[in-house]
Amino acid sequence: MPRGSKEKYTAKQKRMAEHIADGYEDKGVGEKEAKARAWATVNKDTGGGEKGGSGAKTSEAEKKSRRKSSAKRAVATKKRRGTNTGSKKAANQSAPKRTRKATTKKSTAKKTTSRSTSRKAA
Repeated sequence: MPRGSKEKYTAKQKRMAEHIADGYEDKGVGEKEAKARAWATVNKDTGGGEKGGSGAKTSEAEKKSRRKSSAKRAVATKKRRGTNTGSKKAANQSAPKRTRKATTKKSTAKKTTSRSTSRKAA
């Protein structure tokens, strides 16, 4: 399809562009500029050509079904790989740090002291 072709536009979009272009021409804008502005307005308002293209024939229900299926596969993959399924923030958190009290309890249970017994040479 050559550049500038209006094949992909619906009849309604073409009528809109023609009406908008007539309005610009009535205000004294040149014909070429009026058409350019009209099509820019149609694209802005309707999102461009609506016929055909990728996904145009896929129903909303089918799209929803595919998204759901994709999400299920992603969850299964994460479970299989053992990766964190939470947020990035949760994935980056390290193990909680032990307090001095917890460290002392652990060393007491091992029958060790929390201080080093080695001394500096004098």
